[in-house]
Amino acid sequence: MSRRANGEGSIYQRKDGRWTGAVYVLNRDGGRQRRQVYGKTRAEVAGKVADLLSLNRKHIPAASVEVTVQQYAQSWLERLGASGLKPATVSNYRWVLDRHVLPHIGRQRLVALSPQHVRSLLLAVSESGVSPRTVQLSRAVLRSMLADAERDQLIHRNVAALVKGPRVEREEVVPWTADEAGTFLDSLEGHRLRPLFAVGVALGLRKGELLALRWQDVDLDVGVLRVRATVQRLGKGVGLVTGSPKTSRSRRTLPLPQVLIDTLREHRASQELERQEASSWHDSGLVFTTSKGTMIEPRNLNRFLDEAIERAGLRRIRFHDLRHTCASLLLAQGVSPRVVMEVLGHSQMSMTTDLYGHVMPSSLRSAADALDGVFG
Repeated sequence: MSRRANGEGSIYQRKDGRWTGAVYVLNRDGGRQRRQVYGKTRAEVAGKVADLLSLNRKHIPAASVEVTVQQYAQSWLERLGASGLKPATVSNYRWVLDRHVLPHIGRQRLVALSPQHVRSLLLAVSESGVSPRTVQLSRAVLRSMLADAERDQLIHRNVAALVKGPRVEREEVVPWTADEAGTFLDSLEGHRLRPLFAVGVALGLRKGELLALRWQDVDLDVGVLRVRATVQRLGKGVGLVTGSPKTSRSRRTLPLPQVLIDTLREHRASQELERQEASSWHDSGLVFTTSKGTMIEPRNLNRFLDEAIERAGLRRIRFHDLRHTCASLLLAQGVSPRVVMEVLGHSQMSMTTDLYGHVMPSSLRSAADALDGVFG
């Protein structure tokens, strides 16, 4: 048998039956180091050796074998925080990793991570009782992290990209009808938070956008409202953080109907009276505040909504469904999906049509009637 050339690598079977291979690889500092790989079969080891030799031919350093998924995740999150990514996004990534990903694969060596590890992870997350959407997010965050690890040449392939994510069925949105929305607002007559819900139903602002809205962004003389900020609660002691809206299209200027102009004028006068009568007042400049002028805690707002719905005798919906209610009411009045997209601040038209296609029967009926006129 002819001898292997220098650097070609070797493969042999150990006494315990496992196979191992050895090959000299390039280090990140330009040097060379002997690397061993292992497997249950000769073919498995041969594949790993071939991958390393391919890197040598391309003069690409081999990934380090010491770094664990946990270690890389920590450095990755720190780098994201310094990259200008929104704190809320980094916080969400951290939560998904800490809660669902790292408990299962955190101790695995990054370079040894395989598609089977990813499949086992997704199965474990699914069996924990969470929604398919959470399983999908777990894979998405891991895939994003491994993409950066691949660009850093710490791994040679993104194994999360090789595994299919779970199929997530879009839940049908069942917003309030015009009568239900009217009943709810009537039930809040005289309450200091009624204007917040009136704006939420009429303009479809997100909860964070409502809580971050400042008087300087509301021009009641011209009759416009500008969405320029949003607020979110971040984990691990960070608290409430105000930042830029979700996307560039989320920064939008919306005309106010006269009923909202009147509502907000009354609300501003009531807030001024509260400020004068309060023993201590925090001058935050926010449109919607607590009775002391401070920012409203999002979780408290959710709790208030649940209690108010129960008192009004209506079917329960989430706060975000007020936004869906706005879209449904606009579409039912014949407003074009393009305009609804602008009102809601969606980044793509498909988001609007996919979410609310089922509440546009009148538009579809009009299209069918038009065809009758052509062919009839």
